Amino acid sequence: MAIATMTTPLPISFFPFLLLIPAICFTICHANSNLLCIQSEREALLKFKNHLIDPSNRLSSWVEGGDCCEWTGVVCHNSTGHVNQLHLAAPLSETDDFATNAEWEASYNSLLGGKINPSLLELKHLSSLDLSNNNFSSIHIPKFFGLLESLTYLNLSGARFLGAIPHNLGNLSKLQYLDLGGNDLEPKSLQWVSGLSSSQYLDLSSANLSKATDWVQVTFKLPSLLELHLLGCGLEDDPSFNSINSSKSLVVLDLSFNRFSSVPKWIFSLHGLVSIDLSGNSLEGPIPDYFGNTSFLEVLDLSLNNLNSSIPNSLYSLNRLQFLSLGQNQLQGTISSAIGNLSSVTQLDVSVNQLNGQIPLSIGQLSSLEEFDVSENQLNGQIPLSIGELSSLKLFDVSKNQLSGQIPLSIGQLSSLEVFDVSENQLNGTFPLSFGRLESLETLDCGYNLLEGVVSETHFSNLTRLTTLAASHNRLRFEPNSSWIPHFNVNGSNWVTGILAQRISDVMPTWFLNLPTPFESLNLSSNQLRGEISYLNVRSSVDLSSNRFIGPLPRVFPTLVFLMLSNNSFSGSLFELLCNSS
Repeated sequence: MAIATMTTPLPISFFPFLLLIPAICFTICHANSNLLCIQSEREALLKFKNHLIDPSNRLSSWVEGGDCCEWTGVVCHNSTGHVNQLHLAAPLSETDDFATNAEWEASYNSLLGGKINPSLLELKHLSSLDLSNNNFSSIHIPKFFGLLESLTYLNLSGARFLGAIPHNLGNLSKLQYLDLGGNDLEPKSLQWVSGLSSSQYLDLSSANLSKATDWVQVTFKLPSLLELHLLGCGLEDDPSFNSINSSKSLVVLDLSFNRFSSVPKWIFSLHGLVSIDLSGNSLEGPIPDYFGNTSFLEVLDLSLNNLNSSIPNSLYSLNRLQFLSLGQNQLQGTISSAIGNLSSVTQLDVSVNQLNGQIPLSIGQLSSLEEFDVSENQLNGQIPLSIGELSSLKLFDVSKNQLSGQIPLSIGQLSSLEVFDVSENQLNGTFPLSFGRLESLETLDCGYNLLEGVVSETHFSNLTRLTTLAASHNRLRFEPNSSWIPHFNVNGSNWVTGILAQRISDVMPTWFLNLPTPFESLNLSSNQLRGEISYLNVRSSVDLSSNRFIGPLPRVFPTLVFLMLSNNSFSGSLFELLCNSS
């Protein structure tokens, strides 16, 4: 079972200055200003507010007669008093799948909506406008935005605008940063983009560009463009474009989740690219050798495609590469020992392919490696001892392969390791005591192997951060001291998400029953556990089947969706169990 997956690509951005403007100016300009804002601009802001829907009253500081330079989201110039920045992005939501209705409602109510009044045109010195992640779901992007001639930064991402993109946005010749991603936009042409002569960052992700056949000609002629993000835009192959003579400045190109069936050849004429994301397309055939010529490349994501070749040697020559994801393709062949040449790589994912052969010893040369995922392949042989040299390693996932031999004792040297998943292999030998030295470990999955011997509390002596332990379907005997109280991290924000063991023959430990924080799931099926259980502090899934429990049916957590108690000797009413737990 692959418990953890690769994180998103490294957040490489070549536009740091504008991204820091909100934090810098809001702190410095706002703090040093002793000026009252200009009356006409205060009135313009109040008109703007009056047409907004603000369920959580985020703009409560915007009142008649107040100093608008002190209002939430407003930044004034520290010498002239002119409003030059509006930062009204919705606060980032921290809700999750288990958030209460009140938490979801609070998150939704923090979104601004309604109409956008053209009174903003009175803000002649406005250089930065951020309305991202709000809820303007019933309106188009206002055409008057194209008249805000002082704008250098415009972020409308995720604000749920719909329809066409106003062509007069192309009049914003000073604009350096434009993010319209994550809306429901359907432009028929991108000719207006050619007017953005100062643009360095352009994001039109999620816009339907299937009718905008001019996107290549227009975007790559922008002389200063550094980053282009066109995720999920319905783009397809266009054989009429083989090379591009312009856009020598481009360093980040995101064409993920489109409809390309082959890697566009013109990409390889963009010699300065540092990041290429073509994940989630329909790429077929071999990985082009041309990637070996992109010598500055630091991020390459070709995951979630249908590529069916071996991994070309040209990729192993990219010694600046930090992030390489080839996962979820149909790649075949072996992992070459030349992988040791990727001296800068921190994240390496070739999971869910058809790779065979052994994990090369040269993997130990990747001194910067933090995440290594080769799960769901056909790899055989042993886990190389050299993994103990990967001092920066945080994630090691080789699950669902055909690996044999013992878990190397050198695993105990990986002081940064957070996830170790070797499940569903043919590993034998004992459960290493060196696991007990992994103080950063959060997830340990050795399930479905041929491990044998006794597992005691000594194996977990320093695992204070452990949140997931899975060791079922082995030949292990779990024999902790009856008074043992584990020091797993069950009191913080990370939940224990499951403990599976095998051949436990004892009364249910008291620490299982008295944890202050609920498990996410609990599977202790097919053991010889006995005794009574009064309460199961588990959020989602419980399997205690095929044990020797007795006594009344336990109370359960009200959010529980799966409960398996068969082949025990519980007594009592199922109706009472469900009603008392709801």
